[in-house]
Amino acid sequence: MTDNNRYNLRGVSAQKEDVHKAIAQLDKGLFPNAFCKIYPDYWANDPEYCNIMHADGAGTKSSLAYLYWRETGDLSVWEGIAIDSIVMNIDDMLCVGATGPFTYSSTIGRNKNLIPGEVISALINGTQSYFDRLKQYGIEVNLMGGETADVGDVVRTVIVDGTMSCRMRRDKLVTTEKMEAGDVIVSLASYGQASYEDRYNSGMGSNGLTSARHEMLRKEYKTKYPESVDPNLPDEVVYNGKYALTDATETPLNVGQMILSPTRTYAPVILQILQKHFDAIHGIIHCSGGGQSKVLHYVPKPLRIVKNNLLPIPPLFTMIQEAAGTSWQEMYQVFNMGQRLEIYTDQVTAESIIAIAKSFNIEAQISGYVTSAAQKEVIIESEKGTFEYR
Repeated sequence: MTDNNRYNLRGVSAQKEDVHKAIAQLDKGLFPNAFCKIYPDYWANDPEYCNIMHADGAGTKSSLAYLYWRETGDLSVWEGIAIDSIVMNIDDMLCVGATGPFTYSSTIGRNKNLIPGEVISALINGTQSYFDRLKQYGIEVNLMGGETADVGDVVRTVIVDGTMSCRMRRDKLVTTEKMEAGDVIVSLASYGQASYEDRYNSGMGSNGLTSARHEMLRKEYKTKYPESVDPNLPDEVVYNGKYALTDATETPLNVGQMILSPTRTYAPVILQILQKHFDAIHGIIHCSGGGQSKVLHYVPKPLRIVKNNLLPIPPLFTMIQEAAGTSWQEMYQVFNMGQRLEIYTDQVTAESIIAIAKSFNIEAQISGYVTSAAQKEVIIESEKGTFEYR
């Protein structure tokens, strides 16, 4: 069975084709090639300012958290889900140069018969706890409340989303308009343990979770927790793997903890980079949905993005590939593969960016370069082969 067939049978899409088609005719905002949609300053009507609002969430990672919590009783996994929902918002906004102050509103939909109040408390308190941690590194996020709804008729377990916004000066925006031939790419690792994290991070992020969960975990979870699965899915694409959630790995985490690693934010790092090198930053890309091909959506003109020196693939993604038999071309397009943020700049600035990242104990290196081309394209030259995306 091909990768695309498996995705389609599970009711998910690696590239969100339907979404991109649906929004094709909508206003692209003030800067169409920016990573986030940027609006005029509607509140004060100040032409020197703009508004940014972004909505995202933890996706189907909450279904895995449900499994792990039911199996182990570990409530801490829900704080990780709260972090995922926050970081999937804030790190997209970092890509346009936004470093706060931010406001954040959470949206939680639960099946009350399966998700009790203690889980809701863990999610909400985990949100505030994470904001308190970020504040220590100069990132201010204000929790503005939100909505928690009992929607058991439409949500099987729980879904955790959020909306983040900020107001900022237009002359401090980062778009991709400056990307050009001659730029180099600095990749920041998604794995390891950053100085502001309390444990090893597998690098998972919050994309590709439906695939990872079903390809890695054992069939027994379908029988034990049928509420964790769409009952309409064919049996051959449900929990196909060999692992139990609590199986040990070569990392400090077990299998469930690896897949549930909270998405790393790069906010403390980007704050320092922009303070020191704003004028030299030509683009910032959050390699979330779309993986290492994500930049294709934001390239402002025909350019070839060559990634020929990517960071080592961390153990989690090798485990996923081996379990699923997914092609490496598809792996690089679905998962971040160990580097979830990339910065386009010049060679000299790149060395300083690498030093800043490493001061937070985050691996970073020049992973590629940009050249002129007849069309927009990304070329991955890796230990697993050469892959092209257009």
